[in-house]
Amino acid sequence: MTSAQPKPEHPRPQLFRQNWINLNGTWGFEIDASDSGLERGLVTRELQGEILVPFAPESALSGVEHVDFMEAVWYRHTVTVPQEWAGQRILLHFGAVDHDATVWVNGVEVARHRGGFTPFSADLTGVAEAGAEALIVVRARDSRHEMQARGKQATWYNNTHCQYTRTTGIWQTVWMEAVPEVHIKRLRMTPNLAESAITLEVPVSQNRAGHSVSAVLSDKAGVTVESATRADLDLTPSLRLEIPAESLRPWSIEDPFLYDLEVTVRDAAGTVVDRVASYAAVRSVALDGKVVRINGKAVFQRLILDQGYWPESLMTSPSEAALVEDIQLAMSAGFNGARLHEKVFEERFLYHADRLGYLVWGEFGDWGVSGGGTVGHNQKPSASFVGQWLEVLKRDFNHPSIIGWCPLNETHQIMHDRPTVLDDVTEAMFWATKLADPTRPVIDASGYSHRIRETDIYDSHSYEQDPDRFRIEQQGLSEGKPFINRSHDGQEYSVPYAGQPYFVSEFGGIWWNEDEARRAAQEAGLGTDVATSWGYGQRVGSEEEFYERFDGLCKALLENPDMFGYCYTQLTDVFQEKNGVFNFDRSTKFDVDRLRASQARTAAIEAMEERDAPGM
Repeated sequence: MTSAQPKPEHPRPQLFRQNWINLNGTWGFEIDASDSGLERGLVTRELQGEILVPFAPESALSGVEHVDFMEAVWYRHTVTVPQEWAGQRILLHFGAVDHDATVWVNGVEVARHRGGFTPFSADLTGVAEAGAEALIVVRARDSRHEMQARGKQATWYNNTHCQYTRTTGIWQTVWMEAVPEVHIKRLRMTPNLAESAITLEVPVSQNRAGHSVSAVLSDKAGVTVESATRADLDLTPSLRLEIPAESLRPWSIEDPFLYDLEVTVRDAAGTVVDRVASYAAVRSVALDGKVVRINGKAVFQRLILDQGYWPESLMTSPSEAALVEDIQLAMSAGFNGARLHEKVFEERFLYHADRLGYLVWGEFGDWGVSGGGTVGHNQKPSASFVGQWLEVLKRDFNHPSIIGWCPLNETHQIMHDRPTVLDDVTEAMFWATKLADPTRPVIDASGYSHRIRETDIYDSHSYEQDPDRFRIEQQGLSEGKPFINRSHDGQEYSVPYAGQPYFVSEFGGIWWNEDEARRAAQEAGLGTDVATSWGYGQRVGSEEEFYERFDGLCKALLENPDMFGYCYTQLTDVFQEKNGVFNFDRSTKFDVDRLRASQARTAAIEAMEERDAPGM
């Protein structure tokens, strides 16, 4: 095991305290193949192996690299709680554990959480004391036979087509912090650009008589605005931060400005009880016919599908630099944002998207949900999807880079079939999203089964590889009859299009791998194509043919004045899927200058600029 601590950065940039410690590093580890560990006493005995947290045991960086199915895995780690934390509550945090986690500390069960993509915490008060050791034991169950949101994790043994190596157990940072009895919970910031203000909700753990909460918003010039209110009347005190006109800088892709924010709780005597550092931004998202406006301006969204996998670490970024690199790679190739596809990305990715001006659509890891079985291509939905999705919305609400939500992706449900659990879950996730966040547009389900007439955004997925046919396929949008995904036998999946902003949220996926193409050419005399990779449609025969196809497909959408954006598949190759614009290891695959040039100004962008012109 390495001696350097992996991923040492504070994992929650929007709620930072000084008193915290990072618990990433070498932990005890054991695979529990039959999920009998509780009966066999794994809570109380040493484990047989080691693992490097926070990397999943399937990954190379974990030091385990066990890629077969694991019904359960166990972790064990001892930490000495800092003596200076005496008199405070001690919180143990997990960024994400896949899928069903139980946590014991010093032999006491302190937490249970289901859902592989969202954080949870345990209050160790009365269980672990300052200056003493805390023995942490974690069991993570991840059965292949259970209904659960998996994203792109393979439910077959081998990686196949769009399914990749699984992630089991801890895969995001584990950390601990000390908080006072009365402390600030996760902030909620709602910007109002029209009124140059931010509404700041500050949930507190207790409402003590005489307590108050204050907030200071600042920039490099100094304090921009400050406000205070009582913290003894409401569970969630609310502040209004009105920004003077001379200090207002709306967040945008051209100027991703972030204000510094400090929030403080004081007692009746004015003594500071708790203080956190954060950041905030002001920007708006609005719908105007078929246009999506950011800060009142129509912005053509040139998105790329980002699945967030790395060859050595799977769903966990290998380092902080890797998160930044993926954003910079996409921007270098001409994209201004991404669909964060089929997983909930680490909070620090969103922090970097915020500061770099990178548009993102937040998504849940539910790929292929239908009424089908629990093992195989599709997954059964369940009510747990709704609860886990609400945890995502709570965690990520404040990020200005997020300009839309996508609760479900590529669901399968024929229109005339009787209602199923899928319909119920779709309704629940859509309306829960609208209730939890009325400030952003929501797609009820990306591609395939649009079930809700009121969906804010309508989209389709098309991997037509011929640019001319693709252009013709998408022409009906101008007459209110856009391309709509249908079943293989032509049956309708979706409610009718109602004039919403429309984009093709998956297209391209051009299959190209130079090494395999070379081997195939060498074998051509035998009539054998030795390709072991996968992509959409007929693989291009040369790199130059790739550029021609990419240019034609992008322009078919860029030259459609009714299109508000698109999302190209995808940022990098992922295992056997060789349709990225970069290699899986992030090395150069194509000339990014040519990719950027193909996405330059054309009809859709010009039409948006005309709509924004004075007098229009």
